[in-house]
Amino acid sequence: MDRSRRDPWVAGRPVREFMVQFWYPAARPAGRERAPWMTPGAARHFQSAGLLPAGYVTLPRSHAGTDLPARTAGGRRPVILHSHGHGQHRSASLSLVEDLASHGYVVVTVDHTYDAGQVEFPGGRVETYGMPELTPDLPPEEERRIVTKALGVRVDDVRHVLEELTRVVGGGGHRLPAGLRGVLDLSRTAMFGHSLGGATALEAMYEGLPIVAGANLDGSLFGRSAVSGVDRPVLLFGADLPDDGSWLGVWPRLRGWRRFVTLKGSLHFSFTDYEPLLPQAAERIGATPEQVAGVIGPLEWRRSVTVQRAVLRGFFDAQLRGRAAPILDGPGTGYPELAFQKPVEG
Repeated sequence: MDRSRRDPWVAGRPVREFMVQFWYPAARPAGRERAPWMTPGAARHFQSAGLLPAGYVTLPRSHAGTDLPARTAGGRRPVILHSHGHGQHRSASLSLVEDLASHGYVVVTVDHTYDAGQVEFPGGRVETYGMPELTPDLPPEEERRIVTKALGVRVDDVRHVLEELTRVVGGGGHRLPAGLRGVLDLSRTAMFGHSLGGATALEAMYEGLPIVAGANLDGSLFGRSAVSGVDRPVLLFGADLPDDGSWLGVWPRLRGWRRFVTLKGSLHFSFTDYEPLLPQAAERIGATPEQVAGVIGPLEWRRSVTVQRAVLRGFFDAQLRGRAAPILDGPGTGYPELAFQKPVEG
């Protein structure tokens, strides 16, 4: 709860509220049930209006437990923030989040209330989409005004998360599972996001938040970062479609380590969990292979997830741990699905 702000989307909410979730290396006790992909109330709403309807599709469970003690062997761990796409939710790219956690990162996923499709709060209260609809007939200048406002709201959400994390590490704030407080290394904090979440990562860095590197997964850029760029490491990792101009426009103003890479055979939602879930659910929902490819592209889904995980892990390993990342060194590194749209520098 950020008591310094009224909610910017719903006038009746005097305090800005949103949910975050921690994914971290932990020892699983025998017999512990795996946590759901989404909380029950949020899942019911998600399935009532989406591509994976209840009665036809059973949503997956995660590979995590709830409130397990953190694994403290190995010392303090880098922290990565995750911001979902517009209208999505904090578990929308969990196949990527879990992989990072399994390789020793603490990942903090953020639900941006009323920008997200649904957010479930303690006690079962579910808040659904509440910002103005971005309809096709909306004038471009009005759409840009709404999206730019949303971007600012999201950056303020991220700022509050970082403030709360600092309080937690200092011994105050929220209760965390045993051992987790002590492994958070906030001096090595990075961020990634899909779509508007990717734009949020760059805007947060531009605004001076203590984020050392950011990855944008197929997100058009808005706000001041789109005009002025940033001076920290940036990965632009996008779909197999022409750039809308925002990435090419910002490229000369990215003054740190930078890469502009696309994934052949992918589309915008390839960078979400629709990538693994839709192909498995296709028969149940009556979708043809062509219809599935129209949402996530023709690249085989297992390979797509594998490559995405390798790219993200390589980027964060390089920027947060000082490790080599040959997958981002340019063409010819064993991943023919990757197309480097700009020459590799540095």
